[in-house]
This record gives sequence, C-alpha cells and structure tokens, in this order.
Amino acid sequence: MARPRKPLLSRERITKAALALIDAEGLAALSTRRLAAELGVSGPSLYNHFATKEAILDAAADSVIAQVDVSMFGRLEPADGGARADGGDWRAALLEWGRSYRAALTDHPHIVPFLATGPGLRPAGLRMADAVFGGMVDAGWPPAHATRIGALMRYFVTGSALGSFAGGFVGDASAYDPADYPHLGQAHLLAGHREQVDQGAFDTGLRALIDGLALQFGRLAAGAG
Repeated sequence: MARPRKPLLSRERITKAALALIDAEGLAALSTRRLAAELGVSGPSLYNHFATKEAILDAAADSVIAQVDVSMFGRLEPADGGARADGGDWRAALLEWGRSYRAALTDHPHIVPFLATGPGLRPAGLRMADAVFGGMVDAGWPPAHATRIGALMRYFVTGSALGSFAGGFVGDASAYDPADYPHLGQAHLLAGHREQVDQGAFDTGLRALIDGLALQFGRLAAGAG
C-alpha cells in the first residue's frame, strides 16, 4: 500500500502546529480553520483528536510547561533547615526551577497570558504543581506554606514573562527631558540591553524572594522547636 502523501494527523502534530502558529502570530491567530490549513487537512478532522479549540490551546500551553525542569524537587529530602550536604536544598531547587520556568515562558511569550489562568486539568502543569508541593513538604515546609510557595512562584515567574521592563523604553534620548525626568538620562539605552536588564531583574527578584522565604522557614522552625 502506498504511503499517504501527508503525515497522519495526531494530537502531537496538531499541538506542535498550534504552538508554532501562536509563537509566530499570537493567540488571536489560532482558529481551527487556520490550523487545519497549516496542517493541510480539513477542519473537521481536527475534532477526531480534540473536542474543541480550547482543548487544542490547553494542549499547546501544556507542551510549554512540559519543557520546565522539575527534577530538582525529587532530590529534596527532610533535613535540618531543608539542606543537604550535597547542596540539594529547597532554596537551590526554587532558584533552578524558577530559571527553567521563566526560560520556557520567554521562549513562547504569546501563550503566557493563557498560561496565567493556571494549570486546570493540563497534565504537565499538574505534574509541575505536584513536584513543587511534594518537594517543599519533603524539605520541611508545612503543606499550607508549600501551596503558597507554588502559587507565589507562579505569580512571580508568569508576571516576569508577560512583558519587558527594558523594552518599554524608547531609544530616543529626547523623550526623557531632564527637566521632567532628572534621573532617566540613560533610559534610552535600556531597550538595547533588554535581555541583560530583564534577566538581571528576574534573578535579583528571585533571590530576594527565596531569601525572604528562608527567613520565614527559620521562624517556622524556631516556633516548632
């Protein structure tokens, strides 16, 4: 039997095509008609794999979260202060995870607003939530606090990926009249260093957040003692 001219349709192929379309043109560009055209199939054939357009969008969003490394949480064990001799402590885990999480989102910025709605029933999103919660509890955090840590990290990482601070400044020095903005004499240079500024700001905030959590962890430990 001769091979089909086009690859057989699958959930994975549809998901990849949907994410590629969103990456290239934004969320508004995704429609079943447009996606079917990109895949070279009829629109109704998509519904053999996904019940709705929303389900396709969920799968595309989940494929981004699947790129986030959460393996560091599986290495955490209960110990004094949540630390281990090999350095596998919850602070290092949050730092590593936060960076991986942001990297996945910044690689696919157009889908971030949809991801901000939460994991829903997305398998990769739920696996990430499960790994973070389990790791924090194993490290000694009470369950309620572990839940809050997962939430606040999502708020912080998602917010950082929604836009660029440096990219919000124009490259025209005359836009920042020193009479009006006496401290913004170099603001027109920020956009040219967008990645450096934004990544540096994220790292600064992430470390500050983790340092603050470490203080809370110490107080919780002292109270338990």
